[in-house]
Amino acid sequence: MGKRNFLFTSESVSEGHPDKICDRISDAVVDKYLAADPLSRVAVETLCTTNQIILAGEVRGPDRITHDVLEEVARACVREIGYEQDRFHWKNANVEIHVHNQSPDIAQGVDASGNKDEGAGDQGLMFGYACTETDVLMPAPIHFSHAILRSLAEARHSGAEPGLGPDSKSQVTLEYVAGKPVRATSVVVSTQHSEDLDQDQVREIVRPHVLSVLPEGWMCDEDEFYVNPTGRFVIGGPDGDVGLTGRKIIVDTYGGTAPHGGGAFSGKDPTKVDRSAAYAARYVAKNVVAASLADNCTIQVAYAIGVSKPLSVYINTNGTGRVDEEKLSAVIQEMVDLSPRGIREHLELSRPIYARTAAYGHFGRAPDADGGFSWERTDLVDDLKSAFGAS
Repeated sequence: MGKRNFLFTSESVSEGHPDKICDRISDAVVDKYLAADPLSRVAVETLCTTNQIILAGEVRGPDRITHDVLEEVARACVREIGYEQDRFHWKNANVEIHVHNQSPDIAQGVDASGNKDEGAGDQGLMFGYACTETDVLMPAPIHFSHAILRSLAEARHSGAEPGLGPDSKSQVTLEYVAGKPVRATSVVVSTQHSEDLDQDQVREIVRPHVLSVLPEGWMCDEDEFYVNPTGRFVIGGPDGDVGLTGRKIIVDTYGGTAPHGGGAFSGKDPTKVDRSAAYAARYVAKNVVAASLADNCTIQVAYAIGVSKPLSVYINTNGTGRVDEEKLSAVIQEMVDLSPRGIREHLELSRPIYARTAAYGHFGRAPDADGGFSWERTDLVDDLKSAFGAS
């Protein structure tokens, strides 16, 4: 963002939001297959509504992962999220499985054979982004929106706030002065709650979670602090609204601060560049910013189905760069193989690490010891500094 004054808003949704339930189930299916065979191919979507869960898609993996196993996966996800409502219950919901073998036409484009390297699983363009607004190098509005809901979810799961339900949304508007965030001008939180709580009670449950997340002195005015603005949110989750995999792509990425190529992540194995190349682009952008080569970095990569090399690699430091962008692009492509296979191997993506990504953002998270969120590592920093003679 340029050095000017403006307001900017981002939203997040919780793990119990109908769309996020579907993302979680689809990603748990990916994990189930990758745990059994790291070379599995998975493209599975989920739909949920009142006491209904439907899985559909195509896979290539071990036959022992039957429809019964996939049903168990779906029920476990709903149970872990915390749904035991009369009209959406992990035990009683009807689960339908419509999953079949991967199309051979798609498989032949992706598979390596002879002198042909592994190709992209689809055409498309993917973006990565990083900036210095937060310590995790993410835009501040989406970072705080996620953090508020994670705090509420932790209180619900621990039993500290038994009156909260799984379904919730947040929205944070920040004021920017000379291109830097300085305070919140409004905060919106809608959270499912028990029948015996009124709006004022829910407001006071939510308040400390917002205050603990925002930097000191950043809280908005009281009349711009909106909690359950409709007044009541007892009916929630898939009983209140249908959910689908892949409908929260802006929540998943940068909250609207950066461009998005349009492809969803959840339910896709790492041969799908919608997912893996977006992770790689974030990885590279984050390392550029972490190396202090720029305060703000946008990266785009583009692919054709069945073709291993990216069609283009675009880098824009948005006027904050301290090095030549053309040279930066060349150096990055020497350091990181941005072919589908190269990304998958460099970031070690063929692991069961995806269910944890399904809520509270795919970016700005701490790398896990088992390889989860490997795209958040900053292990290119020293090499990038060395390439540009930076200290």
